[in-house]
Amino acid sequence: MRVLLVFLALLLSGAPVLAGDLTVSVRDADGRPVSDAVVTVHPASGVPPGPIRFAWPLRMSQQDLQFQPYVLIVPVGGAVSFPNFDRVRHQVYSFARGNRFEIELYGRDESRSHTFRNTGVAAIGCNIHDQMLAYIKVVDTPWAAKTGADGGVVLRAIPAGGATLRVWHPRLAVRGNETAQSLTIGAAAARRTFSGDFSGRGPVR
Repeated sequence: MRVLLVFLALLLSGAPVLAGDLTVSVRDADGRPVSDAVVTVHPASGVPPGPIRFAWPLRMSQQDLQFQPYVLIVPVGGAVSFPNFDRVRHQVYSFARGNRFEIELYGRDESRSHTFRNTGVAAIGCNIHDQMLAYIKVVDTPWAAKTGADGGVVLRAIPAGGATLRVWHPRLAVRGNETAQSLTIGAAAARRTFSGDFSGRGPVR
């Protein structure tokens, strides 16, 4: 909605409006699709002002002694809820720089929340159950999504012109688990395929 309003304002001002869609396919070194890869685009012209809102809920549940979803994309300044649906208590935490937090023990059908004020990655854990692990990617662009089981994602209505495409995954074996490349967005739909080594270890909690 916010992007649409910006485009309408440009139309009323008489300025030409061009935007294009981008389809990204993420594959491992053997050509297999990679799910839960976070794909973001930052146009050289910048992002529209104001808060960023996504279609999915800013929620990371605790169920069956796991966090769900495994990867969650959150806009900077977004408040994430952590509902507990297990019969046991959990103590959620992250040691991430800029987004460090700890939520004390709480039980079934209770929920707590935390606001993520800085961009970056927060590896989420539970002090009681070491096997519980998930990731929150905090972004400052509305053009962000994660790949599905087919390794693909579509980002729509990106302003035409130069842009930076970034791909992040907790097991992408590069510094910061993220890689970037330049591209040009046109009025026509574009496609990009990213292949990488996904045998690395995720960031620490």
